[in-house]
Amino acid sequence: MTFTATPLDQIAPTVARAREVFTTGATGPIAARVSTLRRLAQELRAHEARLLDALAADFGKPRHEAWFTEIGFCTAEIDHTLAHLPRWAKVQRVPTPAAYQPAASTIVAEPLGVVGVIAPWNYPVQLLVAPAIAAIAAGNTVVLKPSELAARTADALAALVADLADPAVQIVQGGVAETTELLAQRFDHIIYTGSGKVGRIVMRAAAEHLTPVTLELGGKSPAIVSRHANIDVAGRRIAWGKFVNAGQTCIAPDYVLVERPVHDELVAAIGRHVDAFYGPDPQRSPDYARIVDESHFHRLEQLMHSGTVAHGGRTDADLRYIEPTVLTGVGREEPVMAEEIFGPILPVLAVDSLAEAIDVVNAGDRPLALYTFSEDAAENAAVVAGTSSGGVCVNATLLHVANPNLPFGGVGPSGMGAYHGRSGFDSFSHRRAVHTRTTKVDPLVLYPPYTPIKQRLVRAGLRLPDPRDLMARLRASVRRR
Repeated sequence: MTFTATPLDQIAPTVARAREVFTTGATGPIAARVSTLRRLAQELRAHEARLLDALAADFGKPRHEAWFTEIGFCTAEIDHTLAHLPRWAKVQRVPTPAAYQPAASTIVAEPLGVVGVIAPWNYPVQLLVAPAIAAIAAGNTVVLKPSELAARTADALAALVADLADPAVQIVQGGVAETTELLAQRFDHIIYTGSGKVGRIVMRAAAEHLTPVTLELGGKSPAIVSRHANIDVAGRRIAWGKFVNAGQTCIAPDYVLVERPVHDELVAAIGRHVDAFYGPDPQRSPDYARIVDESHFHRLEQLMHSGTVAHGGRTDADLRYIEPTVLTGVGREEPVMAEEIFGPILPVLAVDSLAEAIDVVNAGDRPLALYTFSEDAAENAAVVAGTSSGGVCVNATLLHVANPNLPFGGVGPSGMGAYHGRSGFDSFSHRRAVHTRTTKVDPLVLYPPYTPIKQRLVRAGLRLPDPRDLMARLRASVRRR
């Protein structure tokens, strides 16, 4: 598939234009940020048909699935941001210790500057536009880099940016060469979503300019199913979370650890719900996507040789089709367990206890997401407490990413930093500390000579809370009573 590429000699000027706009202060006022976000929402709606056509052409993404995971997701994020932006941007007053009174202490959220957004191919609209929403809300300019693997969608996004006609929003298109040139420029923050291998490249490039990064890197996100789970519901929710977008989702359940007594029941439930979702022949279903390109198809086809196919297993190379497939009898050292699958293949492994499942998870890298299923709240709490992951769903899959009130991000090898909603605003802001003192009164207690009385006063003052902080604690105490 050919893709449109920005000429290499135009990449530096594109970033420079974004910096020039930021330097003028045009993106600072809240009204300017609101205007850009509202127009972005309008353009998303105006370009909806073209974007949906492009997503279908790139990898057969079903139109409704594409709408709610891509366009609807982004417009909802804009709505949430617009509703809360004035409060997020408000100067925050914080207590000042008594030793430093009279004074006022505040935190001011300031934009960082120019934010680079490098997006992957699997959700090419959502993972380009959602970080941009947060960056714009924080008062930054943005330079967007869509994935060349979803080439038609990248062209559609470029057309959207052109129609937006906002100098605070620039776009660069292309592949490895163009991305390399883009990373050679100075940014004030870079957010990258994709593989850990490329994440390391992004981080090394950012280090040249001491640029902070947000990395969303995926990993092998497990689902843990207790013998006390509602097995039918767990099967349905795991099947949905796994096979949306043909499994090409960074937070899809990568594998399942299920207690041995309900292993067969869960496998049957997953297969039953796959049939309910996509019919006996998912290749004919209008609601099932395709693999993005031939290299990913052949990589996935090789992973299907692990274990035993309990459901699915059919493929069509010409159409880049892989049937929703469930594998059983998979060894923990087999290739399908050695890397993130990122496709419609689900290994289901039996364990003897939840403790063993927790040990299996902890033996690997900390994942981007973790899913625990049990009707016993104590069991779910034990799984959450005993593991570490970017995010968790209890008796659900994927949905934590859709709540703008929750931060979305990884931990360790699955990423660093977070965004969505307030978390995104904070990630792309500098929280500037401001301490303001009056000159009408200037207590001498902090100045030399450090007499015994001054020393006692300073020590006592550091232990005393700010009077406003003390009143807030008293009011909270009264409310609790």
